[in-house]
Amino acid sequence: MNKKTIALRCVKAAFIGLVLLLLYAPILLLAVYSFINTDVIGTGGGFTFDHYKDLFGDEQVMTMIGNTVGLAFASAALSTVLGTLGAIGMYYSKKRVKTAMGAVSRIPIINAEIVTALSLAILFVTFGMPKSYFTLLMGHMVICTPFVILSVMPKLKQMDNSLYEAALDLGASPAQALFKVILPQIVPGIISGFMLAITLSLDDYIVTVYTRPTGFDTISTYVFNATIRGNAHTAETLSSFWALTTIIFLIILIVAVSANLAGRKKEANK
Repeated sequence: MNKKTIALRCVKAAFIGLVLLLLYAPILLLAVYSFINTDVIGTGGGFTFDHYKDLFGDEQVMTMIGNTVGLAFASAALSTVLGTLGAIGMYYSKKRVKTAMGAVSRIPIINAEIVTALSLAILFVTFGMPKSYFTLLMGHMVICTPFVILSVMPKLKQMDNSLYEAALDLGASPAQALFKVILPQIVPGIISGFMLAITLSLDDYIVTVYTRPTGFDTISTYVFNATIRGNAHTAETLSSFWALTTIIFLIILIVAVSANLAGRKKEANK
């Protein structure tokens, strides 16, 4: 390996490191200050767990976290079922139908989220549906389902179609072939779609604002109201969000690392 190649690799590594630093520096800053006894970033203080105590001791915040997680899992589960069935239906449809359905399924992805949110709000008003948990759930499913379809469709294209045909030839019904042949081959895509749907639901703000019932808060709406509109929140309450950010970041980091290690182990076993 010559010096030019080594220098090029060092430059690439330095560039990637700089990009990662710029991306994660704000999160790391909040993580550090979540353990410092201060309510203002930039001021000093001693080591403390007070921000975490304030977080778990605030009943309103815990209710908001429960609302967010429950909504995310409910919408992700329903979106995964609907998206998986939709992807399978599209895959086995005729070319014109597949093209039309694919174009329609990508509309929420291509559209700006505010357009989707306004469309949903107008739709619910037109049909006389008051804002409720149901309208909120439907709104999250609209933005999550297309991404599930995008995750499942590549796995359908990679699977061995001859296995499905062989199952039918051996006497299996279409339903049996679906559950015993097709679904096992596309499980990685289904899992990816489910995880992506959870992430989208947890992160969503715009659709949530336009479809949620009064008094129902998620992490995004609660933090926005606390930081932008005020709503009589104290600096102590706002600083507890630093602890919440740190916990969310650690959970995502653990899940991502675990998934990568599991993938590498699976490839090594092969």
